[in-house]
Amino acid sequence: MAIMQNAEINDDQEAQTEEAVQREKTSERLSQGIGETLLSVNQVERIFQVGGRSLHVLKGIQMEVKQQQLVMLKGRSGSGKTTLLNCLGGLDTPSKGEIVFNGQPFSTKSDDERTLVRRKDMGFIFQAFALMPLLSAWENVELSLRMAGMPRAQWKERVEECLTLVGLEKRMHHRPFELSGGEQQRVAIAKSIAHKPILLLADEPTAELDTGMSAQVMAVFQNIIRTENVSICMTTHDPTILEVADHVYEMVDGKFI
Repeated sequence: MAIMQNAEINDDQEAQTEEAVQREKTSERLSQGIGETLLSVNQVERIFQVGGRSLHVLKGIQMEVKQQQLVMLKGRSGSGKTTLLNCLGGLDTPSKGEIVFNGQPFSTKSDDERTLVRRKDMGFIFQAFALMPLLSAWENVELSLRMAGMPRAQWKERVEECLTLVGLEKRMHHRPFELSGGEQQRVAIAKSIAHKPILLLADEPTAELDTGMSAQVMAVFQNIIRTENVSICMTTHDPTILEVADHVYEMVDGKFI
């Protein structure tokens, strides 16, 4: 019995130490302060070779995202928004130009280096929710913590914290088919912030939602910016949500206007 108690104490101490380290890392990552530049894009271009000819998808993109800021990329389908978002998240590489994230060159890193940055400092939200259909909301968020390598001792508290933050404290054990579209998107948001990133990248997060549900999702975004010290860059073609953005970049044919 004494051995088991000592083991439990050691586990608790390890969890507390790990939590303290995580808090210190977060503090270091945010040491520049609110309003400082987190992500900058300098003359980025993306050119694809299609059928023997060049397709110029991004043209001289210049932008920035500051800490604790909500930035929207507005434009019609095919304007280049998603391609730009993929470049910002390191899922694609610019043909020209530079992307700097958290004070470090990002677009010139190797694939493995970008993967590590994404895993630690970035969260992704997709239009199609990307939830595991047979898992509950709780289990979907827990899975993201498992994949991020967070100590098991912290899972329960963090899952509950994230789902409560997005307003699903009474729907934690429902599976996706038992949730509305807006609730599914909020589960996706909880998943994306569970590992405590400093940047969220969201591709048309309100595209499948009605006006009321879209407003709820944007309210959640505004809340997590304050409480999680996170910045958000999202694509949209919905003019009704633009007013909540700190900055809007409008894209037409691969460039800002």
